[in-house]
Amino acid sequence: MSRAEPVPCPLSVWVVNPFDDLPGEGLPPLRFWTLCRVLAGRGHDVTWWSADWSHRRKAIRFPPPRGVLVEEGFDVRLVPVRPYSANVSLSRLRSHRDFGRTLERHGAQAVASGDLERPDIVIASIPPLEGAEAAARLAARLDALLVVDVMDLWPETFRRLLPGPEWFRGLLAPLLLGGMERRRRALLTGADGVSAATETYARAALAGLPGERKTHVCHLGAYIEEYPPPPRVPPLDDPADEVPPAGPLACVYAGTLEAGQDLDTVLAAARRLSAAGTAVEIHVAGTGRLEPRLRAEAAGIPAPCRVVVHGLLPRGDYARLLARCDVGIVAVKPESLVAVPYKACDYAAAGLALVNGLPGELDAMIDEHRAGLAYRAGDAASLAAALGGLAADRRRLLLLRQGARRLAEARFDRESTYARFARWLESLAG
Repeated sequence: MSRAEPVPCPLSVWVVNPFDDLPGEGLPPLRFWTLCRVLAGRGHDVTWWSADWSHRRKAIRFPPPRGVLVEEGFDVRLVPVRPYSANVSLSRLRSHRDFGRTLERHGAQAVASGDLERPDIVIASIPPLEGAEAAARLAARLDALLVVDVMDLWPETFRRLLPGPEWFRGLLAPLLLGGMERRRRALLTGADGVSAATETYARAALAGLPGERKTHVCHLGAYIEEYPPPPRVPPLDDPADEVPPAGPLACVYAGTLEAGQDLDTVLAAARRLSAAGTAVEIHVAGTGRLEPRLRAEAAGIPAPCRVVVHGLLPRGDYARLLARCDVGIVAVKPESLVAVPYKACDYAAAGLALVNGLPGELDAMIDEHRAGLAYRAGDAASLAAALGGLAADRRRLLLLRQGARRLAEARFDRESTYARFARWLESLAG
């Protein structure tokens, strides 16, 4: 008989992240909702500090219904910030500054008034730097441990937005982004622990920092139990058990419809497939500023290839869409510096063969588990060749789908990965 896991000593944990969707906002749990849920389930007193402006919807948000929070087992506190409409804008930076300043004031007042317990651990995401800096000041003031969670590479991700050729951006970046880099280094140097959403982010953020850091990597992940297992691969020696008849290859792109995604390549690949007479359906699930243009261009793509733009789907519809597809397209530009996006975790959990344009960490995991194919981002011929090959070879498609599910079980299963994340946080508190 295996020994039961010891019950941890209850801790007061503050989670600081203004971006992720909150309980009751219609979408599935992302990183911080999942972490709050797991920590609360382990008996800890959890408070999630977020912003009253939804980063995804670009709209004012309100506290989740009390019944939802009782069911989830943790509290949510909203920090007033000014709104912004563009992800890259001065208004967004001002909103982040509001978040940091107001968070620090509200957090200190809540403890002083007895409204909240003093936290034992404060875990804060970067981005934004302002929220994590306020969390660091609160942790020092309230004698709490500070954990910084690296969700993205700021300021490196801004480098691609600078004007001019690469050599000029190399000269400009230290002048415009050097201050942000120094602030991040100071945050990570002073933290009691550093977590990250990918190995890539952890290595890049910690490179060159003095001394050792207690670190932990927890991928964004997915809930595997939401999806049925992919079809099995019939044995080659059984002629009565053939691969199912080949209809249109069903593909999906899920996620934000913004400039950092390789969406023009997806549309161009669809036109190539139509010209070649290859029957492929590409479903686009998500929203963003590019949605109207995508709808207009999708309507002009001739048969037999078809592009369907669904917009932002409710969670149940989204899961059902993935469950009836064959392929998940990771159409993300490498210069975005995204390493392992949410969409890749969802595709793998649904047992979809991944057709991936990101080099590095995700590409290596796909190769290890034989979970999909690579294409060159920006190269429509490369993407069309990958999709066309899978449309023609359904046995290979099924083998890759089985590999994708193995990848999800090994690296992305939130039931195990976030429990390990929680145990690591508990270990920091002794």
